[in-house]
Amino acid sequence: MEIKVNELTNSQQEVEVSLEYNEIIPEIEDAYSEERKSIAIDGFRKGKAPMSMIKKLYGEAIEYKASEKIANKKFWDVVDEKNLKPISTPQMTDIDFVPGTKLSFKVKYEIKPKLELKNYKNLEIEKPIFKIKDEDIEKEIDYLIRPHFKFEESDLVTDKFFRITVNLQRIDPQGVPLVGSRSENMQIDLSDEKVNIQIVDNAQNKKMGDSFNFTFVDEHHHGEELHREEFTYTAEITKIEKIVKPEFTEELIKKLSVNKASTFDELKTMLHKNFEEYYKKQTEEIVTNNLLSTVIKNNEFTPPPGYVSSIHRRLVDLERENSKRYKTPHFDEHAVAEYYKPRAEWNAKWQIILENLAEMENIKVEDSQLEELAKEESDKTGISAAKLVKYYKDTNRTEMLLEEKVVKFLTENAKIKEVDAEEKSKEKKEKHNEA
Repeated sequence: MEIKVNELTNSQQEVEVSLEYNEIIPEIEDAYSEERKSIAIDGFRKGKAPMSMIKKLYGEAIEYKASEKIANKKFWDVVDEKNLKPISTPQMTDIDFVPGTKLSFKVKYEIKPKLELKNYKNLEIEKPIFKIKDEDIEKEIDYLIRPHFKFEESDLVTDKFFRITVNLQRIDPQGVPLVGSRSENMQIDLSDEKVNIQIVDNAQNKKMGDSFNFTFVDEHHHGEELHREEFTYTAEITKIEKIVKPEFTEELIKKLSVNKASTFDELKTMLHKNFEEYYKKQTEEIVTNNLLSTVIKNNEFTPPPGYVSSIHRRLVDLERENSKRYKTPHFDEHAVAEYYKPRAEWNAKWQIILENLAEMENIKVEDSQLEELAKEESDKTGISAAKLVKYYKDTNRTEMLLEEKVVKFLTENAKIKEVDAEEKSKEKKEKHNEA
């Protein structure tokens, strides 16, 4: 077998392979055996015709049909032999098969381009610091006890700690009810922050049988264009219930904390710790994303389109599977595909930069590190360390560990500046409003 690897561009290679006929005889014979099973010739039962007769009648057609399959298999043998690294679906650009003589073919595919990276050290990256407020803890406690609320019937709404049952009717600007836009017996918890503030305000001092109006504003994007639409409703109150919060007994606190606290102070301490862990993780993700985005911005290039497309397909397929798993109604594949386009390109750029940076800085995942990780997981799972190491190599665990090491390298070589998260958010809003 003759093999030639041509460098077409910085991100594209082509493999030329030439084989003598005797090199593919085993595959040709396998093709005959497979086709024989479905061939029926007069005088013989299906699949029982003599091979000599099959070769005489259908030999050329069978061999031509098999040649592409053989070429595809040989290509992947070459990939393993030459340690080639196609990153998108290879395309066979030429195939020349002469029965009894030869098989030659060409396959074109994308590779991760070599980049001369710059400006990836000493980057100034902001690290948002989130401050935990007492009101955050209070809101979380209110959320936790909400399923334990009790309700007492009342005649009048006097504050936001009420649940009302209403019949909703959408009306036009002149106050005329719109046919087919009525909903009955809808419960609304006025203490819920997600409830339209107009409903909360306009329901105050209302009695059973009273009505009030409110407006709902729907804003959504069609592409880059923002659409804004107002809907006005009349709500007729059919039931009023006063919300009665439960007492914080030891039994309730244990239930709320899953037996991690037994007093109110212990519950608050536990929630404070949860917030700290959550904000720490959020901060790490923000710093990492900002750092990687800056590295990409400093090393802009056009990634191979086939590679971007393959990542894009994986993202959309994953979202489709998740929608099936969680039974999401009305999965909009076009909208999902549009949403993931920029993310697919970003991921493609980062994966290429990641590999180049690891090579430039001699960052590797050694077998000893895989063995160490396998030993830790083996102690937990009971699976042998040797099996786990093989599993790591067969899956993308090595790539994940390499990414972790590269991100750690970038972080250690960056200038991290702490900023107040709340103040930074205010600045962004002000700039957005000015724009």
